[in-house]
Amino acid sequence: MDARFFRNASGTEPVRQWLKGLSKTDRYQIGEDIRYVQTRFPHVGLPVWRSLKGGLFAVRSTLPGNRVARVLVCFAEDRIVLLHAFIKKTQRTPAEDLALARGRMRAVKE
Repeated sequence: MDARFFRNASGTEPVRQWLKGLSKTDRYQIGEDIRYVQTRFPHVGLPVWRSLKGGLFAVRSTLPGNRVARVLVCFAEDRIVLLHAFIKKTQRTPAEDLALARGRMRAVKE
């Protein structure tokens, strides 16, 4: 399954920008987890893949230093679209991050 970055109206790709700000080790691990989902879908589950309902999914990456990254994705035209990414600091996914990803998902589907 192919993966693409979400591109906003101004042409920027927020997830790509976010990844560029991470260390090479972090980028590698997140890339490996996304690649795992691409090659194993639909036979993917926890701990790497989780449904957030409503067509939104999370690719979950464990990073060095006991940190956890999430890349929120959706499907469009038989592709995974990388909508939003962040380093998780709380047990629950922050509502602001979910709202942002859902807004981008609506834009992709329009």
